Amino acid sequence: MQKIEYGRYYHIYNRGINSCNLFEENMNYEYFLNLYEKYVYPIADTYAWCLMKNHFHFLVRIKEKNELKYLPPKTQNPDKSKKRLCRVNNQVDPSGSERPDGVLYTKKLPIPENQFGHLFNAYAKAFNKKYGRTGSLFERPFCRILIEDNSYLKYLVYYIHHNPVKHGFVEDMIEYPWSSFLSVLSPKQTHLKRKDVINWFDGLDNLKYFHRQEHDLENIKNLI
Repeated sequence: MQKIEYGRYYHIYNRGINSCNLFEENMNYEYFLNLYEKYVYPIADTYAWCLMKNHFHFLVRIKEKNELKYLPPKTQNPDKSKKRLCRVNNQVDPSGSERPDGVLYTKKLPIPENQFGHLFNAYAKAFNKKYGRTGSLFERPFCRILIEDNSYLKYLVYYIHHNPVKHGFVEDMIEYPWSSFLSVLSPKQTHLKRKDVINWFDGLDNLKYFHRQEHDLENIKNLI
């Protein structure tokens, strides 16, 4: 499985192991999104998402390294008996990153694959506890497809938003509560990169019109 690269667009998706349900009730969807906010928003911009009963889709751009914040420090020398040089990504940090108590530590940037892994592990642990199940919940590894031609982005947005219609959950994507389509249409504050998405369609009216049409997605079959 390819390593996720900084600064690139990806279609991220996965499903329950053996196609089992990932979400049983509304609170499951809400909890998953809360964990997504905790683990993924710090390392990726999100442009579209959809949570289905047994799978999900996300369109993201992994942030560049200079856009990321360091992970909370882990103490390298708790007894302070031997000072160690602070390192940032295995390079000595000349700024001397020292805590107020004098302990030097190593600073690290988050690794995208790890952040998604934290999301899935935290959700699976809570889901298993609530529903009395054991073992893996998600298929491994999770799928990530690099998007190398940005002209396909709006088709992937449509594909993700259209998923509930495709699978027969609703007749109109506006009726489905667990996707980013409603966030795109709403003026309410959102973490979603709404302005960028609307610009891909040359305006909100064009976005709505595009979503009302049926599209042949043969040109992005390698992305879905």
